Amino acid sequence: MRLIPFITALLVTTALYLLVFEREALLVFAKNEAAAAQNDQATQATDEAVAEATAKAVGVVALRSTAREINSAVVLRGQTKANRQVEVRAETTSTVISEPKRKGAFVKAGEVLCELDPGTRPASLAEARALKVEAESRMPEAQAKLDEALARLAEAEINFTAAQKLSETGYASETRRISTEAAMRAAEAGIKSAEAGLETTRAGIEAATAAVAVAQREMDRLTIEAPFDGLLESDTAELGSLMQREAGSLCATVIQLDPIKLVGFVPETEVNRVSPGALAQAELVTGLQVQGQVTFISRSADETTRTFEVEVTVPNPDLQIRDGQTATIAISAEGAKAHLLPQSALTLNNEGQLGVRIVGEGNVVDFMPVRLLRDAPHGVWIGGLPETVDVIVVGQEFVTKGVTVAPTYREASQ
Repeated sequence: MRLIPFITALLVTTALYLLVFEREALLVFAKNEAAAAQNDQATQATDEAVAEATAKAVGVVALRSTAREINSAVVLRGQTKANRQVEVRAETTSTVISEPKRKGAFVKAGEVLCELDPGTRPASLAEARALKVEAESRMPEAQAKLDEALARLAEAEINFTAAQKLSETGYASETRRISTEAAMRAAEAGIKSAEAGLETTRAGIEAATAAVAVAQREMDRLTIEAPFDGLLESDTAELGSLMQREAGSLCATVIQLDPIKLVGFVPETEVNRVSPGALAQAELVTGLQVQGQVTFISRSADETTRTFEVEVTVPNPDLQIRDGQTATIAISAEGAKAHLLPQSALTLNNEGQLGVRIVGEGNVVDFMPVRLLRDAPHGVWIGGLPETVDVIVVGQEFVTKGVTVAPTYREASQ
């Protein structure tokens, strides 16, 4: 029975000792216990907040993509176009006297397409030539008159000089001097008349020469020739058809298909990547693949589409390529960094801008605009993204910029 009071006294004595002699140590111990309890409570609250945020985050699938170097060709849709196409028309009025050539025939440069009835044109040419000969025959006579007038002037000047000297010395009368002076003035007038006659003769010759040229030109217009090697796209004018100068009656349409042009339109954002002389490949709707070089880039954009015309010249020796065929043209350009992504990863923001949604810092969604470079068998090549980026490929349509997500990553090959 005495043991319990003894234990009680011992505990009271220990407590008094701690309160009196170890008070500071006891206070420090008590503070540490309280801080530990507070830390445990804060840690528990943080864990609960993280668990709650994780429970609220949207689950998405992201693809960690790394940019790769690609041969970024400029791809256009275009069509084939004849290198040359001319409608050969009549320049005079007459009827066709030649047999027609049928469309599809190959013609050489200078080959006769339409021959017209000469009518009275040969007679007009002969008359013009005769008038020219007649005008030229007057030339020696006019020259002789001028030479004669010059001789008379020289004689009159000699007589006038002699009469003047004799008159000064008193050996000749003043009347003789005056008469010789008058003869000299008459000789000068005769020269002017002869020169005028010579100029008239020369003018007549020039007029006759011009008349001959006009008549000859009219004769030349009777033969309508092919301007270059090519194919007839239409029949030539039928025998007996009336060709009229005023209406410019059509004789034939000639096209040149070797070489042939591929014409496309490049967007203004890509035009600086295309340069003259660049190699280009094209595939026609028939499956035929051809190669050529860029020979023309327009300096003026189309007012409606804001695109620039580009021409690629392609050899076509066997004439397999026809005028007006649809073609897909790929023009070589400098390589670029790009990401290969599934086409389904592309989306639009509220402003209608094309881009992708990515997982940013803190698993927060962000939107990044992109530019489409070209299609690929397993996706699309896009530019405008950083070197490495986490692109949301599943669930991007259900999240917006600023939303926290819980991403699950997959490999690029999956």
